[in-house]
Parts: sequence; C-alpha cells; structure tokens
Amino acid sequence: MKNPFKNIISRYPFLRFLGNRYVLVLALFIAWMVFLDNYSLLDHRILNKEIKELEDNKKYYQDEIKLDEEKIKLLKNPDQIEKYAREKYYMKRDSEDIYIIEFEEDLPEEEQSKSL
Repeated sequence: MKNPFKNIISRYPFLRFLGNRYVLVLALFIAWMVFLDNYSLLDHRILNKEIKELEDNKKYYQDEIKLDEEKIKLLKNPDQIEKYAREKYYMKRDSEDIYIIEFEEDLPEEEQSKSL
C-alpha cells in the first residue's frame, strides 16, 4: 500500500489522466480563471449584462433625442407654436372660450374614487 492512487486507478481506469501533472496544472488554471481571478468569467458575465443595459439605454435616449429634434423643427412655424400652446397649455384667444371635457376612463384612480 505504498501508493493508494494506483489502487484507485486499477479500480477506476478512467481516472488515469488525473495522474498527469499537466492535466492537474491545467485544471487549476481553469479553476483560477473561472472563479478566482479579478477578470473571472463570472465577473465578465455581470459586466456584459451591464453593458447591454447601458447600450439599450443609449439607444432609447438617442431615439428620444431624434423625436425632440423633430418637434423643435415643427415649432419653428408660428402656426405650429399656436397649435402646441392650445393643446398643451389650454391657451386661447381673447374672443374664445375653452371647455375641457374629461372622461372617467381618462381620470386617475384617485379622482375616480372622489367622484363616486
């Protein structure tokens, strides 16, 4: 019983490759790179998720900027400015009256409970 490893190999021959020092060093290297290193694969996975989320945010904000630029181009026309002011801020001319009609479906839940 000098070498218990040989007894195990004789019983289980598929474990023979574990005796090779290169295999052991390679296994340790892989374990180190996957779990213990500062640049481990687990950390890379988390960082890749953050990068994807940031790229999605970047695309969303670029689309919003394009929409805002289009709105700004439209507001250079005086007729469009008047239309925007009437719709958004309920502005009117001196000779006009404005009536705001709100439907119950459009009201928030707080206001619906007050009206009941």
